[in-house]
Amino acid sequence: MTSAATRPAGPDDLWSVDEHLEDILSAVRPLEPIELQLLDAQGCVLVEDVTVPVSLPPFDNSSMDGYAVRVADIAGAGEEFPAVLEVVGDVAAGAADPVRVGPGQAARIMTGAPLPPGAETVVPVEWTDGGLGEGPVSGMRSRSLAPQGAEGQVRVYRPAAARAHVRARGSDVKAGDLALEAGTVLGPPQLALLAAIGRGTVRVRPRPRVVVLSTGSELVQPGEELGPGQIHDSNSFALTAAARDAGAIAYRVGAVADDAETLRSTIEDQLIRADLLVTTGGVSVGAYDVVKEALSYAADADEAGSGVEFRRIAMQPGKPQGFGSIGPDHIPVLALPGNPVSSYVSFELFVRPAIRTLSGLTDIHRPRARAVLTADEALRSPRGRRQFLRGVHADGKVSPVGGAGSHLVAALARANALIVVPEDVESVEPGTEVEVVLLG
Repeated sequence: MTSAATRPAGPDDLWSVDEHLEDILSAVRPLEPIELQLLDAQGCVLVEDVTVPVSLPPFDNSSMDGYAVRVADIAGAGEEFPAVLEVVGDVAAGAADPVRVGPGQAARIMTGAPLPPGAETVVPVEWTDGGLGEGPVSGMRSRSLAPQGAEGQVRVYRPAAARAHVRARGSDVKAGDLALEAGTVLGPPQLALLAAIGRGTVRVRPRPRVVVLSTGSELVQPGEELGPGQIHDSNSFALTAAARDAGAIAYRVGAVADDAETLRSTIEDQLIRADLLVTTGGVSVGAYDVVKEALSYAADADEAGSGVEFRRIAMQPGKPQGFGSIGPDHIPVLALPGNPVSSYVSFELFVRPAIRTLSGLTDIHRPRARAVLTADEALRSPRGRRQFLRGVHADGKVSPVGGAGSHLVAALARANALIVVPEDVESVEPGTEVEVVLLG
């Protein structure tokens, strides 16, 4: 994979949000299809149409527990003058050779059992005396407790039309029908259908494997005590969860200290299980921004076409970004800033679409909507930057939550949308209609 960027990028050049995203998407390709067992294919995208080999249901069967009978034998049946029929046996689900129902006869039938030869309809057990001779019953006696229930006589107190309570062969899908079309995301109902039509495996694009790695000597794992100048690593948890939410199989790597050689070694170890690598932190202009040091694009890159280019994007938050590929397999790398809000906003704008492109999806972006801004004062935004502010969206309105600071994690946790302020807008008054990116 190589970056498709052709525009010059000098040290003071700003990329637009759209240019950076377009460059990423032009370089990322869907993963190659593989054959997977059904449960392993959950969340994957189907790459071929699947047709139905056998009709569902494959035979006429009962939708009720009751009695399979002939229509004429119960015509005119009522509470005062019930139809009295001879019970000739049981028909259970899975029965291969059910009894035949003749004139004046009934077969006790269970839900899902095949309609026996000679029967034309099914009478629910609640419309009968269950063979007890004591008026309508609410259910059948267990065969293990009363095996004689499949013999003797049954009284039917209500008539039934032909094929009442019968699920017809092919009433769900017929042989030759299209079961699922290519591009379908396989969730529980789709896997159920595949299993029902006898498919044990399916050809899909696999879920991308995403490795998330945070950097910073100041980072301490949650659960550990903080020392002077230390903070807990929240970015790697947020981004790993976000990658899983986007459909990936995500692996979180513990924070790597600010040492370029250690970072390079860690990344090399992780490439074997990565279709995409996401780093957070170390992409700005500080003396300890080791991601740039470890991954900066160089003309003598180890692999032709590999390398990571670091850019400044005309956005707030999230100005410093990196994109490229590394290793012999040219694994895509997205290097995000280290401030929590900056990294999360960057993920939503750039990483999520990349993951969903790798998955083979066409719907790769979060949904967007128009909403009326409700706020106590106008929103301010730096000219020339596209600003993404956290907001709470409901009922066609959106209100900002928290400030513009890129470190305000608590405000991010309360937000369900991003308020978009375009590059050429410096102030947005309350009551103005704005664009929002919906996060949930």
